[in-house]
Amino acid sequence: MLLTIDVGNTHTVLGLFDGEDIVEHWRVSTDPRRTADELAVLLNGLMGMHPLLGEELGEGIEGIAICATVPSVLHELREVTRRYYGDVPAVLVEPGIKTGVPILVDNPKEVGADRIINAVAAVELYGGPAIVVDFGTATTFDAVSARGEYAGGVIAPGIEISVEALGVKGAQLRKIELARPRSVIGRNTVEAMQAGIVYGFAGQVDGVVQRMKRELADDPEDVTVIATGAWPRWSSASPPLSTSTSRG
Repeated sequence: MLLTIDVGNTHTVLGLFDGEDIVEHWRVSTDPRRTADELAVLLNGLMGMHPLLGEELGEGIEGIAICATVPSVLHELREVTRRYYGDVPAVLVEPGIKTGVPILVDNPKEVGADRIINAVAAVELYGGPAIVVDFGTATTFDAVSARGEYAGGVIAPGIEISVEALGVKGAQLRKIELARPRSVIGRNTVEAMQAGIVYGFAGQVDGVVQRMKRELADDPEDVTVIATGAWPRWSSASPPLSTSTSRG
């Protein structure tokens, strides 16, 4: 079994793979204050419930792959692998790790591990050219060339922090449920805010993706667009993007 750990600013997602098949996954909050011992207890509690793994910590795990955008958590996870999974091969995606995808930016060390992994997955699953739209704390757009190279991208404020900012900075506004309103023209404050977030972000994604497509390929229709991250879970209630989008 391969244990994969993706640490984002808000959530940490864990996946358990049997070959190429994902047999289990979990989502927990990211807490940079957790120590290595606390993380080990958390992992043991989650994986101890799975019938394909043994009762002992690490039993049944043949490899670990970690991607983290939070340095303090990465440090503690490194300690977890050393102390509790010492005999298990572990790969931590960080600057200098060879992934097979060339990073064509001014300073490759500045590119977040999550964005590199998005590019690697896009090349492996779809090939290039491709654009990965990742809805997390930030909304990121990562471009993969026709040759399978990471060509750069776009970083925009995420959906959740935009909703929170409206509630905090708007004197008469509050945090709202993120849901599709009855119409674009809201008939009350909540619907107006929902329309601004839902349709505003859909328009933002459409606009950025279309511009990136034109820079990536002579024929924009040759570019595969992939949506991932925490927030596509509400996209079924949102207006569809006019771009042709594959979800992963």
